[in-house]
Amino acid sequence: MKLKFLIATLFITTSLSAQTTNLDSIELQMRYAAKQGLLDKYYPRNIDTLYGGYLSTFSFDFKPVGEQDKMIVTQSRNVWSTAKAAMFYHDTSYISMSRHGFYFLRDKMWDSTYGGFYNLVTRDGTPKSMIKEAYGNAFAIYGLSAYYECSHDETALNFAKTAFMWLEKYSHDSIYKGYYQHLNRDGSHVIRTADVKSTSDLGYKDQNSSIHILEALTELYKVWPDDLVRQRLQEMLELIRDKIVTPKGYLQLYFTYDWKPVSYRDSADSIIKKNHYIDHVSFGHDVETAYLMQEADETLNGKASAKTLAVGKKMVDHALKNGWDNSAGGFYDEGYYFKNKPGITITYNTKNWWAQAEALNTLLMFSEMYPGNSMNYQQKFFKEWQYVQTYLIDHEHGDWYEEGLDNSPEYKTKLKAQIWKTTYHNFRALMNCINRIDSLKK
Repeated sequence: MKLKFLIATLFITTSLSAQTTNLDSIELQMRYAAKQGLLDKYYPRNIDTLYGGYLSTFSFDFKPVGEQDKMIVTQSRNVWSTAKAAMFYHDTSYISMSRHGFYFLRDKMWDSTYGGFYNLVTRDGTPKSMIKEAYGNAFAIYGLSAYYECSHDETALNFAKTAFMWLEKYSHDSIYKGYYQHLNRDGSHVIRTADVKSTSDLGYKDQNSSIHILEALTELYKVWPDDLVRQRLQEMLELIRDKIVTPKGYLQLYFTYDWKPVSYRDSADSIIKKNHYIDHVSFGHDVETAYLMQEADETLNGKASAKTLAVGKKMVDHALKNGWDNSAGGFYDEGYYFKNKPGITITYNTKNWWAQAEALNTLLMFSEMYPGNSMNYQQKFFKEWQYVQTYLIDHEHGDWYEEGLDNSPEYKTKLKAQIWKTTYHNFRALMNCINRIDSLKK
């Protein structure tokens, strides 16, 4: 009996030692991927010294290309990334890079007449569209809050407060809760009419803007613990967790203004495929949201509630069971529950970069929370990192390809950066994983 115990103890010790060695190696790889492989490729290369803000479009080998339109989401994410880098690396040079972006948001992207941030401007800051979005304004709050945290620049915090109150006045729905996504220039929300195509999301409420409003309010509340911000953060957490997440454990994508799900499940397959953008299972969003909900709950209450943890776990487990590639690793982009087919069908087997980045963070977090779980989160994390290293990271030119090369080899020479792709997802994931590995080792 004693011999068996010693053998078992030796086996466990050896296994833990091997896992620690793997984590040590992965941490070194991630540190390189975050700094030399990502941040050093973007900054200061993308600093627009002529017009302000950040250049947004680069070729696969990091040469600036195109007209360099600037979207509020990308600009704000660069403000956030450089602010977080300043604190992560204790490097004040990133503060000036973040401040550079802050000035562009303040001077060029804010509508001085009606308030709110324009969604898209030209390189010099001329508005290209009068439509505004809650999603983009939320990311501005997100970036401004992080910049204030690293710089203690009170003007940035006051600007974040102003942006929050603008959303509160024009975008927040006091009756049905949540936020209207699409807004006219004067702040009035866009009403969906019968002539809007079914494939358009115009006038809908949605999960994507909701989860990133949650994220922005979390960041704002950390630096400005205001009672109204707390109320809205709690409201968004409960709305996402209790309404937007379906009983199966995935996010419903779109809703009417009174939160009725927009679904084509009872339609013919041809109609479902036509409207796939509006109605499908997005495994990446599910895995990301499990983390964002937990972060919000911890920010509000010091620790996440049992309900938040249970729903988050259900979402991750659903994604692993239905959207995970057991062969190569990685999460597929889209799936669908066709009523005339058993289980879920993978409708898009591509693997975008941001979903894999978010998966790294969530899987490592879950491996610590649920050790020995049957889903084997730690082994999935190891495999996900191997997938990222093999098919997503460009070891020659830097950054990550937009899609994994195993199923999308053409992305090897496509744009490395564009208005929907910058450093935010992968730097956040790498930074969080490095911090968590350090914590696990201690």
